[in-house]
Amino acid sequence: MPKNSKVTQREQSHEHVTESVADLLAHEEPLDYKNSSLNVGGAAGKKVPQIEVPENDGRPAWNSKLQYILAQVGFSVGLGNVWRFPYLCQKNGGGAYLVPYFILLIIIGIPLFFLELAVGQKIRRGSIGVWNYVCPRLGGIGMSSLMVCGFVGLYYNVIIGWSIFYFFQSFQYPLPWSDCPIRKNGTLAIVEPECDKSSATTYFWYRQTLNTTSTIAESGGLNVKMTLSLLVAWIIVCLAVIKGIASSGKVMYFSSLFPYVVLFCFLVRGLMLKGSVDGIAHMFTPKLEKMLEPQVWREAATQVFFALGLGFGGVIAFSSYNKIDNNCHFDAVLVSFINFFTSILATLVVFAVLGFKANIMNEKCVVENAEKILGYLNSNVLSHDLIPPHVNFSHLTTSDYAEMYGVIKTVKEDGFAQLGLEPCVLVDELNKAVQGTGLAFIAFTEAMTHFPASPFWSVMFFFMLINLGLGSMIGTMTGITTPVLDAYKVQKELFTGTTHQRLPSDSHRQHLKRIKAHLGMGCIRLCVIALSVLNAKRQQQETKPLTGL
Repeated sequence: MPKNSKVTQREQSHEHVTESVADLLAHEEPLDYKNSSLNVGGAAGKKVPQIEVPENDGRPAWNSKLQYILAQVGFSVGLGNVWRFPYLCQKNGGGAYLVPYFILLIIIGIPLFFLELAVGQKIRRGSIGVWNYVCPRLGGIGMSSLMVCGFVGLYYNVIIGWSIFYFFQSFQYPLPWSDCPIRKNGTLAIVEPECDKSSATTYFWYRQTLNTTSTIAESGGLNVKMTLSLLVAWIIVCLAVIKGIASSGKVMYFSSLFPYVVLFCFLVRGLMLKGSVDGIAHMFTPKLEKMLEPQVWREAATQVFFALGLGFGGVIAFSSYNKIDNNCHFDAVLVSFINFFTSILATLVVFAVLGFKANIMNEKCVVENAEKILGYLNSNVLSHDLIPPHVNFSHLTTSDYAEMYGVIKTVKEDGFAQLGLEPCVLVDELNKAVQGTGLAFIAFTEAMTHFPASPFWSVMFFFMLINLGLGSMIGTMTGITTPVLDAYKVQKELFTGTTHQRLPSDSHRQHLKRIKAHLGMGCIRLCVIALSVLNAKRQQQETKPLTGL
């Protein structure tokens, strides 16, 4: 390439890149794409010439390739792998959902993920700088990515705050959500009626954690517990990203690897529980007819985009700290398949535990309805002839109850509805799919109350959620800080939380510009914290009351 070409001049200068695609293509000589440095992988057996990039350009770099891979895995693998992907499998045909998801991952996910890795690594800028490089008129797309990261970070850190609260509440036996609270009325001690109508875990989530009100018109006051938990969450995130990749890269060694340790422990423990095989079998029983529905493919594509973090700017920001000759072909495939297999592992864990919970709830249903039948037999509402001779009420199995239920329903066809008996079918319990906070803070916590040494497993589970959320938050905040730091050259510590910085020895005008930038970034930070508190309060007010659950 000639020395006086625009690309060479751009790489040798320290100015911001603002050329358009038309300018980049205006070379004096035709470009051989196979030997060009734009071809990241390069041709086999040929030495790929590289564009000259100043080695001392002042941009930080990852300490190791492992640190970078863990950062990308920590950003892509998040809470959605644990509570969103299993729900989508349950909803969209079980094992059949894996087929459209895998196809779309290969066709759409990996190519777009590779493009973000390559463009960030090549241009060495955040999302705003990358789109300005492509075309200055498209710089607003990078700004939109930054704003999306800001909104996602506001509600994502609220979830980390909830997990922190449950984490500290888990250090007690029995767990505070294992039983309904007792209300004393004079000499009488009765169970909280609202809790008795729903469940102990549901009551603890809505009333003692969120402290929700019956209507949105009632504010309910300040929730001090959640405010402190949210403050702790923001402090943790601030400490993790305060020095850029120098601090967040070290945090990723733990936050990216620890969730896998917990998931494998939960998988081994879950497989030892009664009914876990039923949950896994129900999960992966394919319903092939679902694959013909366009809605299934749409939700699979949506999950691919969210799982890999495409379009948020975090992937571009992380890859911008790579060496320009890094093999991002390999990185794209590796991170994508790690994300896919993590989703499958989390699905196995979730439905192994939910299968155990479904068996417990089904056995409880059998016992309650068997007591109803005994009452009807003693009051002569039902005849003893309806009960098969081999049925033993003291050791009643689900199959015996199903047979007895079928006989009573057949004989008492007209008045069967008045008896109030339930079928108690295990498949019905397994079909009660839940997602999001309902899975993590209600269904899964209820299942863990039946574990031996339940506080230990509860501590491990919520510590895993904190680390999963922290990995995604680091990527989200990097998607905010990197383009801003590239554009305004603000010191990292100042932008991420510190308020003191010694001004450099420049001219008086440059000093004023830096002071204005520092004050502006401080105001933005305060606004982020204030909006996150308001967002948590708004979610509390908009939650449905327990009586409607």
